[in-house]
Parts: sequence; structure tokens; C-alpha cells
Amino acid sequence: MKKQFKLQDLDCANCAAKMEEAIKKIDGVENASVSFLSQKLVIEAQEAQFDAIMKQAVKVCRRIEPDCTILL
Repeated sequence: MKKQFKLQDLDCANCAAKMEEAIKKIDGVENASVSFLSQKLVIEAQEAQFDAIMKQAVKVCRRIEPDCTILL
């Protein structure tokens, strides 16, 4: 299952790349991409684990870019 989310207050292209790499390492994530220009996050993962994966993705994003919010 692939879902797209809007990012709010992502201020740094380097942080976007770090977030993308960290999200890809979460168990159950098949693919992820973070676009600094369009302020979007796309995650491809198994539907059964999606809620747990998104909780971890939110924590990862806050750790890398504390001001950034994933609009769920």
C-alpha cells in the first residue's frame, strides 16, 4: 500500500534526505521518499503495519527536524 502525506515546516533539503533514509530503515517499509520541494512524504508499506510504521516515522521526523510535522 502506498500513501502520500503533506509535510509542514520542512526547512532543509539535507534533513529531508536524512528523514527518507531513516524511514526506509523502519521494519515493514518497502519504500519511502521525502521531497523537500513539494513538501511531501510517500511511504510504501504493508497495510497491516501501516499505523505502527507511521508512529515510528513521526518520531524519526521529529528527531531529525523538530519543527516538521507530518499531516496525517
